[in-house]
Amino acid sequence: MAQAAINKYRHTTVIAVVIANMIGTGVFTSLGFQLVDMRSGFVLLSLWAIGGLVALCGAMTYAELGAALPRSGGEYNFLSRIYHPAAGFVSGWVSATIGFAAPMALAAMTFSAYLTSAVAGGEALEKLLAVLLVVALTAVHSVSRRQSGGLQGLFTVLKVLAIVVFCIAALLLVDVWQPVSMLPVAGDASLMLSGTFAVYLIYVSYAYTGWNAATYLSSELENPQRDLPKILFAGTAVVTLLYVALNYVFLKVAPMSALVGQIEVGYVAADHAFGDFGGRFAGVVLALLLVSTVSAMTMAGPRVLQVIGEDFPTLGLLSRTNRDGLPFVAILFQSTLTVIFILSSGFESVLVFAGFTLALNSFVTVLGVFVLRWRQPGLPRPYRTFGYPVTPLIYLLVTGWTLTFVLMQRPTEGWFGVGVVLAGLALFLLTSRGQRDQE
Repeated sequence: MAQAAINKYRHTTVIAVVIANMIGTGVFTSLGFQLVDMRSGFVLLSLWAIGGLVALCGAMTYAELGAALPRSGGEYNFLSRIYHPAAGFVSGWVSATIGFAAPMALAAMTFSAYLTSAVAGGEALEKLLAVLLVVALTAVHSVSRRQSGGLQGLFTVLKVLAIVVFCIAALLLVDVWQPVSMLPVAGDASLMLSGTFAVYLIYVSYAYTGWNAATYLSSELENPQRDLPKILFAGTAVVTLLYVALNYVFLKVAPMSALVGQIEVGYVAADHAFGDFGGRFAGVVLALLLVSTVSAMTMAGPRVLQVIGEDFPTLGLLSRTNRDGLPFVAILFQSTLTVIFILSSGFESVLVFAGFTLALNSFVTVLGVFVLRWRQPGLPRPYRTFGYPVTPLIYLLVTGWTLTFVLMQRPTEGWFGVGVVLAGLALFLLTSRGQRDQE
């Protein structure tokens, strides 16, 4: 029994994975893009508050699914058992190719952008630093579970502390707060109902991506039915508070004209709050915070590939583990995809494309709570979604509205995401046919 406990992650480690997965690229880059079309402080903060509410509704729904269907793999596990193995496979394909590899690439690219802004460097150095970060963390997480979990917990604690200290110090040390009102003004209501608001909500949705990370490690918890709801709620609530606070600080310490269109908005805000030297130091610190984001995704994502390898003998190589039970082949595969994204992709297009595809994936999963209750009403549910059916309906309505406007206003990224889904379905059919031929 003692050995079994050693081979499980503590629930505090999994909370760290949830928080670290969420706090990353999106919150440190999205505001610059949002300011291109929005200059209302109330509307901008509303984006982050609404995004947090939607993520919390999704997390509470996922908690029911995770407690009722406890197995690592996240959406792959849920959709395979709720709908059909094809739906699960496509979801796993999306998670493997987009859900973790693309965000890992964006986080690594943001890490290097912040670092090179602070210490000076060109595009070639940015690419090199991003790739080196992915390679280093792949090595760490492919060797030892104790080393993996300990590193993740340490990075996450440092990340939360650094954000809190940054917010307090920036507000105290900046010479003059920017005259940005956080109260609603005329025109805000119509702006919040516009397609522009919906599209920018996909940026926020992407920033909150990771609230479901605990479901990828659920079978590696000692008591997933008891711990999973607490983990998802705690992680999402903490991140929502940090996101709203961080964007409030960005808007109060730096003029909007300096932030608009910038990727490294945290560095720009730090430069205005602390001066050149302090800004460079803060830029390095914010860059280091993103290490835990890449680290968390290196931990969680390969578990999806591992479960797919277990269920589909044709892809059995992905399920191979080392003597410590870590899916090292899946980790290497995901990290290779990440490096390809880093070397070949543009930042904003990948962000919108990844945000759309992941939101579509989670939309179908949250819808599954209704399907599962209808198809298997007698299934034991150690946890039932708080506020059901309102909670999942909020998630579905807001997310569906956002997806619709992304397809209308950013069709290239949206339809490319649909293409990834169709490619996953084609791969499932080929894999299934190969299995039948072997049998």
